[in-house]
Amino acid sequence: MASIVILTGAGISAESGLGTFRDEGGLWSQHRIEDVATPEGFARNPDLVHRFYNARRVQAAAAQPNAAHHALVRLEAAYKGEVTIVTQNVDGLHAAAGSQRVLHMHGTLAGALCGNCDHRWAAPPAMAPGHPCPACAAPAARPDVVWFGEMLYHMDEIWDLLRNADVFAAIGTSGQVYPAAAFVQDAARAGAHTVEINLAPSAVVSDFAETRFGPASTVVPQWVDDMLRG
Repeated sequence: MASIVILTGAGISAESGLGTFRDEGGLWSQHRIEDVATPEGFARNPDLVHRFYNARRVQAAAAQPNAAHHALVRLEAAYKGEVTIVTQNVDGLHAAAGSQRVLHMHGTLAGALCGNCDHRWAAPPAMAPGHPCPACAAPAARPDVVWFGEMLYHMDEIWDLLRNADVFAAIGTSGQVYPAAAFVQDAARAGAHTVEINLAPSAVVSDFAETRFGPASTVVPQWVDDMLRG
């Protein structure tokens, strides 16, 4: 049974109003990554980090999936093989659109994690320093997102999927963050057809056998149509 593995990055959610690291004027442009997306930053100033992720959580909750998200749902439903989405995004829009097989390698804004016992639960709209864990009561709640320097989620499963993929597609990714930037090489070595779908070429565009450029809401549905036509 043919298998498609799809890596998605911030570019697929841009048309839903969610900014990328590099967007001017967005939430990320107002803070240093070291201050809001590292364990050390959280240890130094948990109030700042919680306020940053509270703002991101509210922003993501108000966003709606766009045509690209919905096209991937259609692919999963109609494709005769297996379709798995591996996403770097924490916005939850793939699930909101209806995708069933989604691996969140960076966690989700909708989740909370206890730094004391590793218990996970649904995050409230706003979290603050000292927020207690519902399992152990320790005042150690944090967003369930993977910060720089931490271990990514689901990596063993992701590597297995890549090595058994017939098609690997990267949608809306910069190709600048590893190990995700190396997924195309791993899939290609295993014999997969590789395609980059992006607004502009990524840093690893030369590693792909096929490229399609343009807005995700236009190009992704076109690619899905082609995949379903076989």
